[in-house]
Amino acid sequence: MIKTSNLTKNRIAEYLVHGKRFDNRKADEFRDIVIECGLSKKAEGSARVKIGKTEVWVGVKMEIAEPYPDSPDKGNLMVTAELLPMSNAKYEYGPPKFEAIELGRLVDRGIRESKYIDFEKLCIKEGEKVWGIMIDIYSINDDGNLLDAAFIGALAALKEAKMPFYDEKEEKIYYEKPTKEKLPLTDNMPINFSVHQIEDTIFFDPNTEEEAAAEGRLILAMIPGNPPKICSMQKGNTLQVSHEKFVEMLEFVDKKYKTFYSQINKLIDEAVKKKKE
Repeated sequence: MIKTSNLTKNRIAEYLVHGKRFDNRKADEFRDIVIECGLSKKAEGSARVKIGKTEVWVGVKMEIAEPYPDSPDKGNLMVTAELLPMSNAKYEYGPPKFEAIELGRLVDRGIRESKYIDFEKLCIKEGEKVWGIMIDIYSINDDGNLLDAAFIGALAALKEAKMPFYDEKEEKIYYEKPTKEKLPLTDNMPINFSVHQIEDTIFFDPNTEEEAAAEGRLILAMIPGNPPKICSMQKGNTLQVSHEKFVEMLEFVDKKYKTFYSQINKLIDEAVKKKKE
């Protein structure tokens, strides 16, 4: 794993204490975000997301599957991530490592717990047959904050996706015959925030050096509400977070949520609309 030197880490911390970053952003400021949809002809939905130089591709595929035993009347969801060596030297070929497994689980949990997908509407025959949604995430370039980019990509691909034609008599999916039917999505679109901490300073959207230097991390997925609600949360790294710092992190996210949600929602809608045109 690539590590940041103590000198670089100290410089990053020194800048953050004074409200500065190497790229002149503020602590709560994200890099430029670009979203494109409809890049794959074989996927039911697809998206490319760039946050600064970080880039991911996300695809959504549908299949007919057996429901899980504890949810016989609901569709399935599976999220996988492949972190390609070409995207960052710290990744290697072979079976999925911890970083890839964790990324997939975090995206899965945030979407699942948000109730953004109405899984009951994906049931074909209770206890026997349901639609399964598979979300595949590929890292193209990792310059920090891959998780937030992947999460946004999953949301965009889901919103752009169309159901394939399913012949009930033949019990066969005709992927080459997409319908006009969209996935059953609700208004609970989740937004993911990865809050990082170096010494006593917290910030969003780290680049590679900031991410490597970070001592603590709190990941939150939130859904609309008055106030917005947390639907999933996970602490990362080894730094112990005090109650006061935890509250500070929550307030930090709360202040950013409304404008960031509006920005991402607008970018996704524009990307889906542009793809149709």
